[in-house]
Amino acid sequence: MRNFLKNLGPGILVSAAFIGPGTVTVCTLAGVEFGYSLLWALLLSIFSCIILQEMAARLGVVSQKGLSDVIRDEIRKPVFRILAIILIFSAIVIGNAAYEAGNITGAVLGAEAIFGIQNLQIGSFTLNLWSILIGAVAFLLLFTGSYKTLEKIFIGLVLLMSISFVLTAILTKPNILEILKGLIPTGNTAGLLTVMAIVGTTVVPYNLFLHASLVSEKWKEASYLPVARKELVVSIILGGTVSMAILISAAASGLTNVNSAADMAVSLEPLFGKFATWFMSLGLLAAGITSSITAPLAAAYVVKGCFGWKGGMKSAKFKTAWAVVLILGVFFSSLQINPIEIIRFAQIANGILLPVIAIFLFWVANKASVLGTHRNSKLQNLLGIIVIAIAIFLGVKSIISVVQGL
Repeated sequence: MRNFLKNLGPGILVSAAFIGPGTVTVCTLAGVEFGYSLLWALLLSIFSCIILQEMAARLGVVSQKGLSDVIRDEIRKPVFRILAIILIFSAIVIGNAAYEAGNITGAVLGAEAIFGIQNLQIGSFTLNLWSILIGAVAFLLLFTGSYKTLEKIFIGLVLLMSISFVLTAILTKPNILEILKGLIPTGNTAGLLTVMAIVGTTVVPYNLFLHASLVSEKWKEASYLPVARKELVVSIILGGTVSMAILISAAASGLTNVNSAADMAVSLEPLFGKFATWFMSLGLLAAGITSSITAPLAAAYVVKGCFGWKGGMKSAKFKTAWAVVLILGVFFSSLQINPIEIIRFAQIANGILLPVIAIFLFWVANKASVLGTHRNSKLQNLLGIIVIAIAIFLGVKSIISVVQGL
């Protein structure tokens, strides 16, 4: 047990990355609108996430390279290589800069529900002090350049988040029989868009890049692959359990007039007492902080791989890359600006990137020249094809929804 705890790290950061404010909101609204009936969608998302992240982790441990490094090395034709790098840069770097404001704002909503609103008026501008404080915390943690420090902080934050949301679910006294029924898909298509949103917030392209880079930082030999797999599966199941706890809390609350997780946190107090509100808000705060750190970190790893930079987390170029993403997020969040056009562009880029990266991962995972004896088995190929089909469906749906909203 002690050895396993010592090996926790990359998978925990990945699960922390996908349980951001977006996932918390989607799971909250799914529970409010559809009760327990979409729990099966979370099972599907956990399955899909494990299959893709295992390929990314295997690639990182065996090749000792990040995903963007492998893309640069394995795509031989310059035209396709340049197109791939532009797509990745647009989706991950620009996308994470746009989404970062949402991550910080999510943490702010959790902080405000517990400690109250803290604003500063400067002329005609109103600055949110929580945004600046959360951004400063993220900056300091990333600036240390220590992977081990980040690992320890994230294990603590994920445990805090897990305990907070699970306790919230327990306090709402859910119906166990209804929970079990919700784990089985039904023929009802009313919640199809919500199902896609649930899977889409769990299976995200930037986590594939982040995971491949992190495992190559932690484990330097292919012999650690079984450990990396075990750590990954446990971490993602833990993350999925947290998502389920959020959905169950929302379904059991009986609330109807809820537009966000922050709304639900406040609405829980008269029904279930102050502790339910505190736990939900604390979980939202932890979710926002973890995502506000992993988004710039993933962007920096992608930039490093795309341009072939040498050096690790302590290099000046690497620090500059994550700092730009983080500062943009703090700027938009503190001034309460929603960079909607940038977000739409990033959503389209991510919609294209998810199936492209899933197919690329599948291709590389079958190459003996890259993974040797650790290439895909027949079962892994079958599971991979299923997940690629899901990724294509998700990508097309994401692009269509953005285009229809224009």
